Amino acid sequence: MDAAASTSLYPSHRCKTIYLVRHAQGIHNVEGEKNHDAYLSYDLFDAHLTPLGWQQVDNLHKHVQETGLAKKIELVITSPLLRTMQTAVGVFGGEGYADGINAPPLMVSNAGNSNRPAISSLNSPPFIAVELCREHLGVHPCDKRRSISEYWPIFPAIDFSLIENNDDILWTPDVREANEEVAKRGMKFINWLWTRKEKEIAVVTHSGFLYHTLSAFGNDCHPSIKSEICTHFANCELRSMVIVDRSMLGSDSPTTNYPGKIPSGLDLPSDIATEKQPEQKTSQ
Repeated sequence: MDAAASTSLYPSHRCKTIYLVRHAQGIHNVEGEKNHDAYLSYDLFDAHLTPLGWQQVDNLHKHVQETGLAKKIELVITSPLLRTMQTAVGVFGGEGYADGINAPPLMVSNAGNSNRPAISSLNSPPFIAVELCREHLGVHPCDKRRSISEYWPIFPAIDFSLIENNDDILWTPDVREANEEVAKRGMKFINWLWTRKEKEIAVVTHSGFLYHTLSAFGNDCHPSIKSEICTHFANCELRSMVIVDRSMLGSDSPTTNYPGKIPSGLDLPSDIATEKQPEQKTSQ
């Protein structure tokens, strides 16, 4: 196979590595698998993690520490729902929080019926909540968020400044967001990532959002690679992806490139000199 047809090469400053995570098991996952109509229940409003879900969080936290991912990640982006924020701070946050630590906790103790100790923000990357990476909007109460004024006291170190409205004006009780609309919102989110200076970013989000966003990619790849990209995520699954700016969305200059020729001197390559030789003979 032609190497050009099977392999792509891009400047590194046109690339970002994103670590995509679906939230851990929530109470809606359990009830919805028993009875799909449960998704319509307001008992599942802004669903929190189950005890099993917190075990999944602990195992993924251990994985990102042991593999060194925790030291690479420069920013954690989370959907502003209880289950995603619990997952995000549990996986990528610091250890237990104690009074006297000179940093606000990422999560206070027992936040969202978690029965968990507080989680420190010390030695953790910044956390930011972004509406664009929410789950399908509408109809299902589990996908409706609380007001930001309710979240901030229990997730003090998460930055909610990009969320324009305190109340959830995006969720409606009678209209469910179409798959095509989720995919369009997902592409808007991917393009927004290029406005960020960080090169290694974790994103904690939802199954439907991930599936419909990623399905737009990989159509020019081998089917097995397309499947790697688009297959539905398990609870608390992490996949590492590289996104490439092929249309000048990002404007950052390379930070590791070096221009050379310092000090300046003659540097004509031999192959170019060979090409120029016939031209010189013709002009004589």
